[in-house]
Amino acid sequence: MSTIALAARDSSTMVRRQLRRLLRYPSMTVQLIITPVIILLLFVYVLGGTLGAGLGGDRGAYVNYVVPGILLMAVATAATGTAVMVSSDMTEGIVARFRTMRISRASVLTGHVVGSVIQQLLGMAVLIGIALAIGFRPAAGVLEWLAAAGLLTLFAVGVTWLAVALGLKAQTPEAASNAPMPLILLPFLGSGFVPTDSMPTALRWFAEYQPFTPIMETVRGLLLGTPIGNSGGIAVAWCAGIAAVSYLWAKRTFDKA
Repeated sequence: MSTIALAARDSSTMVRRQLRRLLRYPSMTVQLIITPVIILLLFVYVLGGTLGAGLGGDRGAYVNYVVPGILLMAVATAATGTAVMVSSDMTEGIVARFRTMRISRASVLTGHVVGSVIQQLLGMAVLIGIALAIGFRPAAGVLEWLAAAGLLTLFAVGVTWLAVALGLKAQTPEAASNAPMPLILLPFLGSGFVPTDSMPTALRWFAEYQPFTPIMETVRGLLLGTPIGNSGGIAVAWCAGIAAVSYLWAKRTFDKA
């Protein structure tokens, strides 16, 4: 069996391990899915009337506006769980055990990434289902949905590799749980909840040039039919760049551990 085939087999084994782990300890999965849903409901039903009026519409208009930001927040929230699980593996000795076995070293991290991305996609599907139930009305066709799903998947891969790297660098699972927290704030500091032109100048500059904003604008444009401009290319570049840099960082850290 070739080296690539062996790596693929070992990676699939690690993915199954990760998925079984998520099933065995469902409380974190439920929490990571429920948190963005609660934020969606709070913003729609508590603030949606006022914020929707500011957008020139009503609560329904605000549901359409806010869903892309909540989707990215769901991915960032799941990154916390990924970082904790990676740190737990590193500190509890299971990785040391894996190193003594004839398995691909890359498969250990690949299992975490693929398992987490599957979890995130399921969480986003639940979130979209609830958003549709409370008034989200996308205008996207099949191609637009596929493009949005592809971009969100690429974003999830990039953020997950970043979470893996942060989990490897953390000294304890408790420290790992705090490391991805700034990612959860970025949708608030971008166009996730209100347009950037309503912000003070300095904050508006940051909001317009931070990585989450072009991704949210692209997803919003694909799902709602609003203009995307050059946000699509910038969004893909950010996602690919985050994934590549985070992968190299995680691999280097894991090799040195």
